[in-house]
Amino acid sequence: MTRKIFPIPLATPVALAPMSGITDLPFRQVVGRFGAGLLVSEMIASGEIVTARPTRRTASQARAEIGDFAATSVQIAGRDPDLMAQAARIAQDQGAPMVDINMGCPAKKVVGGASGSALMRDPDLALRLVDAVVAAVDVPVTLKMRLGWDAELLNAPLIARRAESAGIKMFTIHGRTRAQFYQGAADWRAIKPVVEAVSVPVIANGDITDAISARQALALSGAAGVMVGRGAQGRPWLLAQIAAELYGSQAPEVPSGAALADLVAEHYRMILEFYGPELGLRVARKHLGWYIDAAHGPADLRAMLMREKSAERVLAMLPAALSPQRNAA
Repeated sequence: MTRKIFPIPLATPVALAPMSGITDLPFRQVVGRFGAGLLVSEMIASGEIVTARPTRRTASQARAEIGDFAATSVQIAGRDPDLMAQAARIAQDQGAPMVDINMGCPAKKVVGGASGSALMRDPDLALRLVDAVVAAVDVPVTLKMRLGWDAELLNAPLIARRAESAGIKMFTIHGRTRAQFYQGAADWRAIKPVVEAVSVPVIANGDITDAISARQALALSGAAGVMVGRGAQGRPWLLAQIAAELYGSQAPEVPSGAALADLVAEHYRMILEFYGPELGLRVARKHLGWYIDAAHGPADLRAMLMREKSAERVLAMLPAALSPQRNAA
């Protein structure tokens, strides 16, 4: 089998999925510190970048360099070829080594605007977007999509074949249709027809939560790598763990006890600095909840932290909140 070359050098073929409201700059910094092959920004609407007055949020989302971690892709979404091309150029100008086109988001507000996975119902429009973005930038352009719109329209292989001819250098396929949202199990075997349809790398995505599921996804799909999404919530070291078990890279030191409390406190401060104290407190709550859940921390302290409005009190409570309950599984 011919080895498929990734569009930019990756330490390992284990990627962090773009997750709206989650894979912001602070979270990517924490994941990148443990180790990851590729980090993908949360989806950015092309119109938000181009037509709106630039904000700290959009500028930081599109910033590619994360400390010393340069393997970062900026994901853009939209349905207007010209806006998508302009957004891609902005991302490139801000240093993105790679631009990703979103054709997989199932959210109603995105699909209702004929973006995201809605594009899979209109391959001709989808290919016009691809043509515009590829022509607009010098960096590699990749594409993330689902298996299809529903069980009756499983057209990912067809779109992938056409998109590769238009210049797409890598695909990520979520093993569900848009109609499934996140229900049921991801069908990794159904990704294989896409792998067989193209000569560039394909990344398997969906329900990959550990090395066991990653290995199964690779075996069933024939993909060149895996992408981890919700499994990394509260476990930013997960990508490095998977890479160590599958590819022999250095295993991360998984923090616990005081070390975990220090990590979460640092992440919490990064969120507050990035968003400001008021918005930051709200954004941080979901991450705190995920960390506590992953650590099997006390439910009562978790509930208190979700309501707490004082950053100082949150920081003071973290060591106890992240201590496993004795009867935790």
